[in-house]
Amino acid sequence: MAELIFFSGTMDCGKSTLALQMDHNHSARGRAGLLFSSHDRAGESVISSRLGLMTQAIEVRSDTDFWEELVRSRTHGTRVDYLICDEAQFYTPVQIEQLARIVDDMAIDVFAFGITSDFRTQLFPGSRRLIELADRTQVLQVEALCWCGRRATHNARTVDGVMVVEGEQMVVGDVEPSSTESDPGQPRLTGGGLDELDLPAGPVIGYETLCRRHHMRRVTAHTARTHAGSDVPLPFDPAAARL
Repeated sequence: MAELIFFSGTMDCGKSTLALQMDHNHSARGRAGLLFSSHDRAGESVISSRLGLMTQAIEVRSDTDFWEELVRSRTHGTRVDYLICDEAQFYTPVQIEQLARIVDDMAIDVFAFGITSDFRTQLFPGSRRLIELADRTQVLQVEALCWCGRRATHNARTVDGVMVVEGEQMVVGDVEPSSTESDPGQPRLTGGGLDELDLPAGPVIGYETLCRRHHMRRVTAHTARTHAGSDVPLPFDPAAARL
């Protein structure tokens, strides 16, 4: 029987890689599928992995109707056995309900991949609806790591390396370490040439994965480097610890 399966995890845990692998496995067995994505790091209408894999996909917008997409495809004689839906956290709750209806009424498998919670540790609306409706929710076993080496459980947004917990839920930013993150005071090139070095640059928005401890304490990799070697107060009373 067809299923709606939600594969969830933090950044860097291989969601898009698994999405592409599942599409390969199913198509290799003669099944036909449609691939969807939204706000992929590589641009519109693609599913890309940090390992360098990439394939074309249908861009999901706020007015995309999955039911109409499937009816249109079948009307034109296109066979569809499954859907790969990457970056599903950006889908609307109504779109998630459309995917559930496709599973139930068209017997088409839907494999959705996405981040569960945002940088404020709040559930994305699309992810929340997936958790409520999915036949199965699977947490990916490839663990992303915090800068301290522990398992990363939360996504953090940084501005010039400093963690923030307020702002719009979706803001484009870098997900790879950079020289500007390690030293926000350094001048940045914006693509025009060396003559732009003296121009004031805007803040660098980035994302990184943290363990719960460092997310709650707002200690990012940049913050940890800044305080390395300084006297950092212990998170407990030394006198009480001797009792």
